[in-house]
Amino acid sequence: MAPMAKIWASASLLGIVLFWNAPLLFKLSDNPPRFSRQNSNLTLLIWSWPFRAAPNLTGDVCSRLYGITGCQLTTNRHLFSQADVVVFHHWELQYQRQGLPLSKAHPWQKWVWVSLESPSNTKALEGWTGKEWNWVLSYRRDADLFIPYGELVPHSPDVVEIPEKTGLVSWVISNYQHSQARAAMFQNLSRHLRIDVFGKANRKPLCPDCLLPTISKYRFYLAFENSIHRDYITEKLWRNAFLAGSVPIVLGPSRANYQQFIPANAFIHVDDFSSAKDLATFLTTMNESHYRSFFAWKWNYTVRLHQDWQERFCSICREYPRLPLEKLYPDLKRWFWDY
Repeated sequence: MAPMAKIWASASLLGIVLFWNAPLLFKLSDNPPRFSRQNSNLTLLIWSWPFRAAPNLTGDVCSRLYGITGCQLTTNRHLFSQADVVVFHHWELQYQRQGLPLSKAHPWQKWVWVSLESPSNTKALEGWTGKEWNWVLSYRRDADLFIPYGELVPHSPDVVEIPEKTGLVSWVISNYQHSQARAAMFQNLSRHLRIDVFGKANRKPLCPDCLLPTISKYRFYLAFENSIHRDYITEKLWRNAFLAGSVPIVLGPSRANYQQFIPANAFIHVDDFSSAKDLATFLTTMNESHYRSFFAWKWNYTVRLHQDWQERFCSICREYPRLPLEKLYPDLKRWFWDY
């Protein structure tokens, strides 16, 4: 065969191969492997900013504030078709479902469901069946994106300071409901000792800057959760008690569950006592040496709060390469309550 004929034959064969494999080539280009994108900028669309208007998200917010690079936060819904991740906060979902996208914009787009409320305080979970949700951001340790209300981080101070105390027990409460377990415990305990109550429920609201200084004057603080669910340990412990320098008396999940977050000798659990009277006796007869032992954790740790929504959302970019690619939640309510 002449050289030119060989060239034409080879070209024809190459053309046939490309023709038959064209559908596969186009399919791969339309849905590129996820990890080929992990070093590129990720666009996170926050469908509704939690509870309030979004802060200024211009510029490289995640890099500037938290050192997380390649992460663009936006609330511009016109960028839905370009978003790698779309984040839905449930508080807004439970009040308005109209206008939500019916499906993902492209095959590699991921949807994140966000709720830091307990199941008892998360309404309208029905009807969210289907295959939309890929990942969950929650206070629960089994969530794809585990964001607790706070944590203890290693720290070595020169001295452990305990604020001067002038009162025994305090409690800050805004939403008091008689049906809650914390209300019953408060009523029983208050029969045996004085509890100074602050907050809207007692018509003694505290200004934001007054909260911690007020609590710090008391030896103990009632860190009572509004509902009892595993891992549901909120700012009532992390901020109100620990940051104020008051020993928390906790009512929430089990002692064992608390000890997965904090040292066993850093708190008092109501379940450790057979009655409210026994708890009151324990508090009123405690000597100073025993009291100071509750602050031993401060030699090794300090409190870090996780209250900033920007940080919570930026963390999605940080964890993105490690998140499960094919995970789906067909029934959010069943998952949220089955724990």
